[in-house]
Amino acid sequence: MKGLSLLNELLRFKSLTPKDDGALNYIALELDEFEAFFIEKEGVKNLLLSKKFADIGEHLAFAGHIDVVLPGEGWDTPPFKPTQKGDFLYARGAVDMKSGLAAFITAVQDVKFKGARLSLIITSDEEGEAKFGTLEVLKFMKEKNMLPDYAVVAEPTCESTFGDTVKIGRRGSINAKLTIKGKQGHVAYPEKCINPVHLFASRLAQLANYELVGKDENFEASRIIITDIRGGIELSNVTPNELCIMFNVRHSPKLSLEDLKQYVEKLCEGLEFSLDLKQGSKPFLTDKNSKIATKLFQSVSKITDLSPNLNTKGGTSDARFFAEFGVSVVEFGVKNESMHAINERVSIADFEKLCLVFRDLIENF
Repeated sequence: MKGLSLLNELLRFKSLTPKDDGALNYIALELDEFEAFFIEKEGVKNLLLSKKFADIGEHLAFAGHIDVVLPGEGWDTPPFKPTQKGDFLYARGAVDMKSGLAAFITAVQDVKFKGARLSLIITSDEEGEAKFGTLEVLKFMKEKNMLPDYAVVAEPTCESTFGDTVKIGRRGSINAKLTIKGKQGHVAYPEKCINPVHLFASRLAQLANYELVGKDENFEASRIIITDIRGGIELSNVTPNELCIMFNVRHSPKLSLEDLKQYVEKLCEGLEFSLDLKQGSKPFLTDKNSKIATKLFQSVSKITDLSPNLNTKGGTSDARFFAEFGVSVVEFGVKNESMHAINERVSIADFEKLCLVFRDLIENF
């Protein structure tokens, strides 16, 4: 099936996280020359498609998610009825990331590959908690001794122009909740109270937007970003019993959860407090000179006449799971300007170029 026709079909599936709405079965039927493994856990459906080309050689995988976020209100066209207007195709998931899926599904059909194996990994739980999606497929592949050597996650990476950005890593994410204990009381008798806001006020500057690790050639600075502060019972004559501060740190591999824990605990010395830290995702970095980064750079340059910037900007993606399993991974896809937005749309020309980039990567790997 031609790429654009396939994309139109995928966009019709109402695949709201963690449902695939039958899309994975449809994809498996389209690629019937690939061996299909359906991996389901806790209501999350995943599809692994794999095809052997030789006994010896390298294993290249493409990965992505069929699930999409809720469309929201205010669309000019039905969000699950793809509509072409001018040079764009409108639908929920057009950018994030059914265009990426359709591109690599198109690229692997009847392709000439000189390696040992090609695989496609598709999940329905990337936009959710991502606990039982790509991670479970990689566990399955490890058990079967078929982990890929290299992987491309087809997330929308480009910023201003198609071909301008390839992701070679991502920052990690740590969520935190710091609670400073006090003693509630009447505001007219502050000497009988222990006001946690007053106790922590002089230290707030060492928390808010504090730079824990500086910027380097691959990652932005690792900073503490406060997301919520609350205390008290919304009365002007009662002091708070405790102060709760929530914050997030997007960080490079140079900062660990333990590093953050030690910093905050030292900052709170002398106070009665509790600290809850959770690692949402771990950072990773793929060498710019790795084979997958080099070959993808060459394919993007060949198709677009651009030299893509190799960076680690943005949030998290399933690429982090590949890195955890020792797979050399990069990300590349269409422009990300309208992902998760009302009237999400993808440039048809950009999508067709993405198909060509992936095809060229496979044939010249």
